[in-house]
Amino acid sequence: MTTEVMKLSRRSLLTVSAALTLGGLLPLRANAAGPIKMAGIYTVPVEQQWVSRIHQAAEAAKAAGAVDYVYTENVANTDYARVMREYCEQGMQLIVGEIFGAEQEAREVCAEYPGVAFLLGSSFMPDEAANPNLAVFDNYIQDASYLSGIIAGAMTKTGSIGMVGGFPIPEVNRLMNAFMAGVRETRPDAKFQVSFIGSWFDPPKAKETAFAMIEAGADLLYAERFGVSDAAKEKGVLAIGNVIDTQADYPDTVVASALWHFEPTLNAAIEAINGGAFKAANYGEYSFMKVGGCSLAPLGTFEGKVSADVMAMVAAKEAAIKDGSFTVAIDDNEPKSS
Repeated sequence: MTTEVMKLSRRSLLTVSAALTLGGLLPLRANAAGPIKMAGIYTVPVEQQWVSRIHQAAEAAKAAGAVDYVYTENVANTDYARVMREYCEQGMQLIVGEIFGAEQEAREVCAEYPGVAFLLGSSFMPDEAANPNLAVFDNYIQDASYLSGIIAGAMTKTGSIGMVGGFPIPEVNRLMNAFMAGVRETRPDAKFQVSFIGSWFDPPKAKETAFAMIEAGADLLYAERFGVSDAAKEKGVLAIGNVIDTQADYPDTVVASALWHFEPTLNAAIEAINGGAFKAANYGEYSFMKVGGCSLAPLGTFEGKVSADVMAMVAAKEAAIKDGSFTVAIDDNEPKSS
C-alpha cells in the first residue's frame, strides 16, 4: 500500500481518536438484536458476474433474516465515497462492495465512520492502524480456475487458447495464471493469447477481442469477461467460464466454469459483527476451495465428452486441494501471451 493511498485526512484522524477515547470503535455490534442493516455498493450492474456472487449471497442472508439488505449499482468510482457516506448516515451497520478504483477515498470514509463495519473488495491488504473497521476480500478462486484449466488443456485441439480479461490486477491475474498452470497439466505445449479490455463490463469489446483471437488460431477461450462466450458460440469454438456458471446459456460452448461462492465470506463477517469481533482482516481465505469458497461447475452437457482419465485427474487434484496436500500457486503477476 502506498503512503498516498493510506493517508488519512485530519478529520478522519480526529474521528478515530474520539471513537477510541470513548470506547466506541469496537465492538461494533455485540449483543445487538435483529438483522444487520447492510448496504451493497457496486460499480457495475448486479448482473455482472463478480458482483452477482456478492449480491446473491446478500440476498440469501436477507432471506435467512441475518441482514436487512439494500444496494446501489452502477456507481462511478468518483461517486463511490459519496454513496458510502450516504449509507453511513442512514445508519447502515455493514457496507459491502468493491473499491479497486477508489481506494484512497473509500478508506478515508471508513476512518470517518468507525462504528460501521466495511467489507470491501480490494487489491490491497487491510491496515489495522488506519482502518480497524475495514476488512478486505478478493475472489481467491485459483483452486477452481486451475481445475478448469486441466479440462481446457484436454479439450483444445490446436493448443492455442485465447484469454480475455478486464484489467491486469491481482484478482484477475491470479485466476488466469492458475488456469494456465492447469492447462499445462494436460497440454504442456499450449500457447496463450492474453488481452485485457480495460473495463469490468463491456461485452461488445470483450466479444470483438475474442473474435480477433479466434482469427489468430484460438480454438478455446477463457471467458473472464461477459461477451467472450458469445464470440465462441458464434465461431463454433469452446469456452471456459469464470465466477458463474453460464452453461445453460451456452450449452454447446461452455465446457466448464470456475465458480465463486461469496457466502462463506459474508457469513464470516456477519458472525464477527454479531459477536462484536469484526476487525481489519483479510477475508480472502474464505474464497478457497477447502472452505467452500469456490468449486468447479458440473460438466452438464459436456458430461462424457471429457475423457475419464482427465476427470480422474481433476478429482484427484480437487481432493488434494481440499485435504491440503496440494496447493495451487497464487501468482498475481500479469500473465503474458506466449
